[in-house]
Amino acid sequence: MKKASVFLTISLLGLSVFMANAQDRGGFNGPDGRRQGGGFTGEQRVVTVQQALTFRDDTPVILQGRIVRALGNERYLFEDETGTIVVEIERETWRGLTVGPNDRVEISGEVDRDRHGVEVEVDRIRIL
Repeated sequence: MKKASVFLTISLLGLSVFMANAQDRGGFNGPDGRRQGGGFTGEQRVVTVQQALTFRDDTPVILQGRIVRALGNERYLFEDETGTIVVEIERETWRGLTVGPNDRVEISGEVDRDRHGVEVEVDRIRIL
């Protein structure tokens, strides 16, 4: 009976560690754009769309502006004072947030550069 109790305790401890790590992979945990496991740091600054369009693939970015139009397939047209860029926002990333074209938002994510162009894969969105 003691062996079963010890095994159960160790199993529950392992499960709690696994769940804590799974939550860390879920995105951001602070207003300064910090993300567990690498990626964004407190040194990351807001950049413009014009700057983001020149960055390498997988470069972390924070943009501020407006989502002006839905393009389908979880893609949207994002605009700031310097231009527009396509952003990909998965359903889970919205987390119940409703945004209209007049709302100013901050998005954090990574540049996705491929043969089709440049987009930003959004990990976090918030209304400013």
